[in-house]
Amino acid sequence: MARDLKYTRNIGIMAHIDAGKTTTSERILYYTGKTHKIGEVHDGAATMDWMVQEQERGITITSAATTAFWHYDGQQYQINLIDTPGHVDFTVEVERSLRVLDGTVATFCAVGRVQPQSETVWRQADKYRVPKIAYVNKMDRTGADFLAVIEEIHAKLGANAVPICLPIGAEDKFEGIVDLISKKAYYYDATSKDLVNFEERPIPADMVDEVEEWRGRLVESVAEYNDTILEKFFEDPDSITEQEIIDALRKATIDMAVVPACCGSSFKNKGVQFLLDAVIRYLPSPLDKGSVKGTDVRTGAEIERKPSASEPFCALVFKIATDPFVGRLAFLRAYSGRLDAGSYVLNTRTGKKERVARLYQMHSNKQNAIDFVEAGDICAAVGFKELRTGDTICAENAPTILESITFPDPVIGLAVEPKTQADLDKLGVALGKLAEEDPTFTVQSNAETGQTIISGMGELHLDIIVDRLRREFGVEINQGAPQVNYKEAITRSTQHREVFKKQTGGRGKFADIIVEIGPADEGVTGLQFLDEVKGGNIPREFIPAVEKGFKSAMANGVLAGYEVTSLKVRLLDGSFHPVDSDQLSFEICARMAFRHALGKCGPVLMEPIMSLEVVTPEDYMGDVVGDLNRRRGQIVDMDSKGNARIVKAKVPLSEQFGYVTILRTITSGRATSSMEFSHYAEVPSNIAQEVISKQGRRVQSDDDE
Repeated sequence: MARDLKYTRNIGIMAHIDAGKTTTSERILYYTGKTHKIGEVHDGAATMDWMVQEQERGITITSAATTAFWHYDGQQYQINLIDTPGHVDFTVEVERSLRVLDGTVATFCAVGRVQPQSETVWRQADKYRVPKIAYVNKMDRTGADFLAVIEEIHAKLGANAVPICLPIGAEDKFEGIVDLISKKAYYYDATSKDLVNFEERPIPADMVDEVEEWRGRLVESVAEYNDTILEKFFEDPDSITEQEIIDALRKATIDMAVVPACCGSSFKNKGVQFLLDAVIRYLPSPLDKGSVKGTDVRTGAEIERKPSASEPFCALVFKIATDPFVGRLAFLRAYSGRLDAGSYVLNTRTGKKERVARLYQMHSNKQNAIDFVEAGDICAAVGFKELRTGDTICAENAPTILESITFPDPVIGLAVEPKTQADLDKLGVALGKLAEEDPTFTVQSNAETGQTIISGMGELHLDIIVDRLRREFGVEINQGAPQVNYKEAITRSTQHREVFKKQTGGRGKFADIIVEIGPADEGVTGLQFLDEVKGGNIPREFIPAVEKGFKSAMANGVLAGYEVTSLKVRLLDGSFHPVDSDQLSFEICARMAFRHALGKCGPVLMEPIMSLEVVTPEDYMGDVVGDLNRRRGQIVDMDSKGNARIVKAKVPLSEQFGYVTILRTITSGRATSSMEFSHYAEVPSNIAQEVISKQGRRVQSDDDE
């Protein structure tokens, strides 16, 4: 018999680094009975942080999935939980997890409040329309302020956060919470290892008025989602039942109009059970999220797949991982139908059938074999040959493509070379596996120097990759200094004629094209190709070859060989030879046209600009700002939080290497910073010349030939 999906929750835990995501996950596993011992991050013993690098550094690097069960209102609920990283370098893990989750717990530090990465993950959740619960953690820390965090969620995230509980005390006096819906006070015993470590007591006398005020605000926020509540709110607010409030708040949360907010201290075992109840009460089940939209491969028409085991099978692969014991694991979210271990599915990207050898329910890095998976489940599969992140797999007789996952481009590179000949072969295999796992990690060979360049999202990202090469794959490497991943762009249009002729005895090569090359339209990335040839001067079968030639040429710009990110090419006219012309001739002709014409299009170098936020004591403010100015930084905003000052700036990545060490030096270790990619911008001409000369390539212009 098919499982009732209304008792399933697919949720993630997301937050800024150090807000307590993994600690919260560990408490959830403990209180749901999944683990019998609480694993601590600072001891390197957290279940969800299973990688050696995670345990050593006390950070989450890779998203870990697990399944737990929670009893609520006499019913057992299945919670598929994904713990995501907080560091911006591993943003891909958050992105792909949110793509397949139905709801998320956004965790905030009660002292740090809304931090830069909190904003990033919040935007990612909005992009995939994932409903949220806000959980304000670390209420036991000095400076904790629950209502101040609620205010910042409103101000910085533009979200309608509504408290569903109030803290009893704060900092070292934080004892428990008051449930605003039931008007009950719960006091927690931090030392108890019992699964029920709290007791119900009367609301403290000095909180009665505050509880009434915030309960009134809560009811007001959800009244528009239930006409009965709205009527009672104006006539007799006391007659509104608890269940009516819960039902209306659930609907408002799923509609993303309200974010229920609760608080606790995961480390001190306070408030976690209340959070689990909130997850069940307010976050959606796969049924609440409803059908998923896809495209029929055969007709191109939009189709819907309902979350039901009776529908044709359809799932999205959101992660590929390499396990030393079972090989390649493909993590997938089933949206419809049923998949049995040992059966075949269609990979719609390759058009090939693939056999699912085994299916697993994941618990961090351990697997429990299962016989089948149904709509609404998150699991891992083994046996696939050609699956990649973002692929859709489906029933062979119902080919469907789901919307894939978009990933940012890497911004920083590093040259690596094996220390010995024996390491050479191992390096290629290891890099291939790592690139499969992580779409924001790329590997390229520099044709001119023969070096292997690995690229990622930041210095920490590449640091972890190099560490994994040594430990997991046993590859010893030498590494160069980090390099910025510049790109090239053009600023104006030009018209160009290119004729390609080659006679080598017998049949020759001939192609002739007239093109207009210029900047792409706003918002367009990649090649924007327009075929405007009239009268069949170039046969139709050669047009795709011209497009292919320009597309491949964009990988190497004319200034310093960096990728050209966007280009508009209008193919205006040309000619062909009935014997000597073929597709390859036109492809080569297009590449030559690109190389010869781009110098006339005002080529410029583009560099990654980072959003930087520095939190510093006021005494060091002048030094911090002065240092940022020296780094070509533009101050965007200055703010204050308590006795600290917050500086927000846009700074070129090329100026930021080793910044954390310099910042510690100039502020005696008292300032913190966080940085994430913002956009690409033109490099000033004097610096561009330095970069180009370092690359050792000459500027090619139309005079070169």
